[in-house]
Amino acid sequence: MRHNILLFLVFGILTASFSLSDTRAEDVVVHNVTELRQALNGARAGHVIRIAPGRYPGGQSAAGLQGTADAPIRITALDLADPPVFEGGGNAFHFSSVSHIVVESLVLSGSQYNGINIDDGGKSDRPSHHVVLKGLTVRDIGSGGNHDGIKLSGLKDFKVENCRLSNWGKGGSAIDMVGCHQGEILNCTFFGSEDDAGNGVQAKGGSSEIRILGCRFDNVGSRGVNLGGSTGLPFFRPIDAPFEARNIAVEDCVFLGSPAPIAFVGVDGAKVRHNTIYLPGKYVVRILQENTNERFVKCRNGVIERNLIIFDPARMGSTTNVGPNTMPETFGYVDNAWFSTDQRGRKPRHEIREEKGVTDRIPIFVDRDGGDLRQSRDSPTREYGSRADTALTPSR
Repeated sequence: MRHNILLFLVFGILTASFSLSDTRAEDVVVHNVTELRQALNGARAGHVIRIAPGRYPGGQSAAGLQGTADAPIRITALDLADPPVFEGGGNAFHFSSVSHIVVESLVLSGSQYNGINIDDGGKSDRPSHHVVLKGLTVRDIGSGGNHDGIKLSGLKDFKVENCRLSNWGKGGSAIDMVGCHQGEILNCTFFGSEDDAGNGVQAKGGSSEIRILGCRFDNVGSRGVNLGGSTGLPFFRPIDAPFEARNIAVEDCVFLGSPAPIAFVGVDGAKVRHNTIYLPGKYVVRILQENTNERFVKCRNGVIERNLIIFDPARMGSTTNVGPNTMPETFGYVDNAWFSTDQRGRKPRHEIREEKGVTDRIPIFVDRDGGDLRQSRDSPTREYGSRADTALTPSR
C-alpha cells in the first residue's frame, strides 16, 4: 500500500513537472530572425512569441497559424517600452489563412509594399478570422503607389486597435480592407498629407459590417474614410457581392483637414455619426460610383448625423460633391452642428437634404489651435461631435 502511494506521488510530481515544462515552451523569447521563423513555424494554440528589443529585417511570413478562442497565438514585444523594429521587405509581415491570432506592440517601418498584409490565402470561401492587431506603429511604407500601412483581404471577425500609422503610399490607404466582414477599427491615429491621393481607411470589395470608432485622422490624404471604392471583379468576397461596401459605421472620430473627410463610393448603407470634422479642404462628403458594372447597386442610403463640422467658407463652397450613377436622394444630413470660421452663423450649401441643422451656436474647445478639440462643459455644441477623448486630443 505504502509502495503504491509512493508511486502515485512520484507520478504526480512528474506530471506536474511536464505540465510546467510545456507551459514554458508555449512562451518563447526570440532574439533574431532565425529564432522568430522557428517560433512562427512551430506556433500552436496558446503559444506566445515575445520578440526582444532590436532591429529586424522585414519580409517575415507565416501561413496556417491556428489559435483558438481560449488560446490565441500571440506575437508581441518582450519589452513594451522598447518594441522591436522591423525594417524593409516587401511586407514587414505577411500572414495567410490564419485564425485566432494577436499581433501587438511592434514597429513596422520602410516596407516596399505594405506594413502588414493579412489575407485568406486566395480561398475566398475560407476567410482568415478572429485576428487582432493592437498597439502597432506603422510608418514610412511604400512610395507613390498603391501601398498600404495595413492591408486586409478576406478577413472576418477582426479588430485593429490603438494603432498609429503615418506616411503610407501616396496612392494607398493607412488601412485597406478588401472583402472584409464584421470588423472594428478602434482608437487608431493616422497622420498623412493633404497632397496625397490616398485614403485613411478604406473598406471595399464587398466588405460589410465594418465599424470605424474613435479614430483621429490628421490630414490623411484626399479622403479620410473611403466607404466603398473600386475593386476588380475577381477580388470581391463574396465573389458576387452587388456592392463595394454595406453597413459601414463611422462614429466618434475626428477629421482634421483632407479635401473630403467622408467619401461614400458604391456603398449600400452607411452611418456617419458623432464625428468632429475640422476645416475640411473642399467638401465634407462625396457621393460617388466608381464601379459601374451593371450588377452593382447605385451608391445609396447614407446618413450623416449629429456631427460637429467647423468649416472655412472660403475653402468650401458646398458641403457635398455628388457624382453620376448615384442616388443622392437616399442620403441626408440629420441634426448636425455647423460652425463657420467667419463667425457669422453662415448656413452651408448642401446638395442633399438636411434635417434640423444647427448654425447659430459657437463651440468652445479646450485648445483649438493646439489641436485639442475636446469641448468645454459649457460649450453650446457639446452634444454634437466626437465623444472619444482619445480622438479629440492630439498625439505625437
